[in-house]
Amino acid sequence: MTMKTDMKSVRGLGSAHSGTHHFWMQRVTATANVFLAIAFIIILIKAAGADYEAAKALVASPLVAIPMILFVVSGIYHMHLGMQVIIEDYVHTENLKIPLVMGNKFFSIVIGLSCIYAVLTLSFGG
Repeated sequence: MTMKTDMKSVRGLGSAHSGTHHFWMQRVTATANVFLAIAFIIILIKAAGADYEAAKALVASPLVAIPMILFVVSGIYHMHLGMQVIIEDYVHTENLKIPLVMGNKFFSIVIGLSCIYAVLTLSFGG
C-alpha cells in the first residue's frame, strides 16, 4: 500500500532526501557559533581601545585569525541555511523562489569571501 497519489507518482515529486542533512547542519553550525562567538567576543575585548597597529598585530596571530575565519565560515553557512529555509517555506511562487535561493547563495559567498579576505589581509600584513 502506498501513500502517494496517482499524480505524485507520475510526476516523481517526492522527498529530495536532503532535509535531515540540512537540519543537522543548522544544529552543528549553531553549536559551533556559540563557541566561536565567545572566542570572537574575547578577541574584540582584547582589541577594544587599541590603535590600528595593535589590532593588526592581534589579528596577525594564527590563534586569533583562525577562530575568526572559522566564525565567519560557520556564521555565513548558518545564515545561508536559515535564509534558504525561510525562502523555501514562505515564497510560494517558483518564478520568485529560484532567483531568491540563487541570490541567497551568491550573497553568502560574496560576504563570506569578503570577510575572509579582510582577516587574511590583516593577518599577512596587508
